[in-house]
Amino acid sequence: MDATSRTGYDQRFDRERVRALFAEYTKSRQSAPRDELVVLHLNLVRYLASRFANRGEALEDLIQVGTLGLIKAIDRFDTGRGVEFTTYATPTVIGEIKRYFRDKGWAVKVPRRLQELNLAVNRKLDSLSTSLGRSPTVNDLATALGATDEEIIEAQELGQVYNLLSLDSELASEGDKKSATLLDYLGAEDPELAMLEDKALLERAFTVLDRRERIILYLRYFENVSQSEIAARLNVSQMHVSRLQQRALEKMKRWLQDA
Repeated sequence: MDATSRTGYDQRFDRERVRALFAEYTKSRQSAPRDELVVLHLNLVRYLASRFANRGEALEDLIQVGTLGLIKAIDRFDTGRGVEFTTYATPTVIGEIKRYFRDKGWAVKVPRRLQELNLAVNRKLDSLSTSLGRSPTVNDLATALGATDEEIIEAQELGQVYNLLSLDSELASEGDKKSATLLDYLGAEDPELAMLEDKALLERAFTVLDRRERIILYLRYFENVSQSEIAARLNVSQMHVSRLQQRALEKMKRWLQDA
């Protein structure tokens, strides 16, 4: 598998040249080596920006925002960390693009297709629950609405993601503990920042899976749904779900070993 097939951007430039440029920039902090580093990695920015291109913003604007993230990554990169710069830069570029969307107000800019599908799913849930005598599965909803399983999951997820929350919204607490609000966490250190690189790699590894494998891993590990419940939703046996889950994990493991 070549350098472009997994990620969509070309990593075949001379790594020795990149290392030399970082050494020069670290020593001199001059703009020339940094500018060349930016040019060498623009395809990475373009690839990452293209993943957000259908969310209501022009691709060129996203590339400009991502380039700002790239420059930040170049300025902060420590060559002694022992990781490739692209691995370090990816979460920084993605974070800058996501921050741009948050600043632009994602809560009111959900793609119209997903807005309409989310409303349709919410309307169909009650009628299907009545006619089926049980909670409808993802496949039930997809069949009723003429959509794919992935589209149904995306619409349901975005229906939660794009709800506006007040900074005074109370978060769930255990026992008699005093409830915290979102405002309590502003300015606090995010413990997940250290895992950004791993998350970026896992997200890219997810692309090697087929549609059903992605659905199973999403439900199993992101929604904490049991294998038996997944089997019921997808109308297959639990043993089949188990096999597909194991196959998907093996695919991702092989990709990560080669990455």
